[in-house]
Amino acid sequence: MVAQFLRLKLRLLRNIFRRSPLQVVGIVVGLIYGLGAALVIFLFLTGQRASDDVEFLRDVLVLGGSTVVVGFLLVPLVFGVDDTMDPRRFALFGVPDRTLALGLALAAAIGVPALALAIALAGTVVTWSRGVFETLLALVSAVLAFATCLLAARLTAGIAGLLLETRRAREVGSVIGVLLVVMLAPILVALATIDWAVSGRQVVATIAEVLSWTPLGAAFAVPGDASAGEWGPALVKLAIAAATAWLAWRAWDRLVAKMLVTPGREAAPRSYHGLGWFGRMPHGATGAIAARSITYWFRDARYWVSLVMVPVTPILVILPLAVAGVPPTYLALIPVPLVCLLLGWSLHNDTAFDSTAVWLHVASGVRGAADRAGRLVPVLIAGILVIGLGSAVTVFILDDWRLLPSLLGVSTALLLAGLGIGSITSAALPYPVVKPGDSPFQQPQSSGTVTALVQSVTMLGALVVAAPSVVFAGLGILVDPEWHMASLAAGVALGLLTLVVGVLAGGRVFTRRSPEILQAAVRA
Repeated sequence: MVAQFLRLKLRLLRNIFRRSPLQVVGIVVGLIYGLGAALVIFLFLTGQRASDDVEFLRDVLVLGGSTVVVGFLLVPLVFGVDDTMDPRRFALFGVPDRTLALGLALAAAIGVPALALAIALAGTVVTWSRGVFETLLALVSAVLAFATCLLAARLTAGIAGLLLETRRAREVGSVIGVLLVVMLAPILVALATIDWAVSGRQVVATIAEVLSWTPLGAAFAVPGDASAGEWGPALVKLAIAAATAWLAWRAWDRLVAKMLVTPGREAAPRSYHGLGWFGRMPHGATGAIAARSITYWFRDARYWVSLVMVPVTPILVILPLAVAGVPPTYLALIPVPLVCLLLGWSLHNDTAFDSTAVWLHVASGVRGAADRAGRLVPVLIAGILVIGLGSAVTVFILDDWRLLPSLLGVSTALLLAGLGIGSITSAALPYPVVKPGDSPFQQPQSSGTVTALVQSVTMLGALVVAAPSVVFAGLGILVDPEWHMASLAAGVALGLLTLVVGVLAGGRVFTRRSPEILQAAVRA
């Protein structure tokens, strides 16, 4: 029975080469890249066999090995995988639970990630082959690490299959995955601030020492400890590694038994009463489009995923600047204007998000200006809240209320200018986007030139419109606080002017290019 699982996995791998020629070329390039990287690691580790710096080499391998284990754990759980060997696919064949669990676990050893991992672990065996007992411990530790990584991937893939069955669950999981990746930014910045030439070795040793006593790095520390003459810690860590692999196997065995009797999750049906936002907004074309846009921003994953990422961006911008030594006073003035810039920029291709549903606007003869204005409402509401609350909190933290007019002026100019220019570009040059119902992280093919042009024009246009307000704000900070009021006046006036002109001009473009917009939506 186990042999049949192995043959099935080999056949599945062979079938991936029966796709279209372009897909096969991409697969081959990926295979060459992955296996080539593993071979480079193997050669590097082999070359370290003669190294006398055993402690530092052990610490580096513990850090690298722990990272690999975390990768095998998180990738299937957070980002999801198309598990062709899902245990539930074999529920009707009457295979005993233990046999099925063993067969699927062994089948996981057939694949590019497993092969690359095996090549790298073979390199660690060569690295620590400095004596009979050291070589034996290195071989046993490599086997335990290999089993732990594969079982960890099978466990998290199975858990992802149970928890991320519905589309909404997968979308939430993807967002959480992106946020987890973003949360690594502070760690990377903190590591960048370390003077590696002076204290880098001590930092690596401290982190590796902690990881070596955990299930993540114990297996990778065993042969290094033995080569350093620390046989007591080596044997204890070997026990930790063996216990980790055994517990992972037990958990996988239990999970297979659970999955075989657990039906797939289905999205709970939702019942809606009343007209929702359509009953709250003013009657008319602009109100109806505004109600539909607000509904999209709440229910459509493509919208709220981008909305979740907006407040994260300032963190990624501020951290490097803080490391570079920018004063905290200036750093505190960045988040609110930056969020407003991103909010205004978010509608630069909003028409394309309607997909083929834009035919309703074309067939009903909606005025272009009404279409443009209605789409702005949800972003305007969010932007006004950000400007009002964010500016007040910023000046309260800085304890300098003289900065409030400039903060309001710059933020207003960035928001309104982005919306105004986006009202034109989304009608004049819509480019393909993720279709309704697809994963928000799935990027369709499109002309890179058009995409880059639309995005750049909207972003740079908003910055140009806000430039006078920014200059006056700088004069208010560096020269005379009286300039802050000029910044407010310039920002509000130029922002409103750009918004009005953008809505009217974009409305005319939408009316004139309605057939082309509908054709582009159907073609995409």
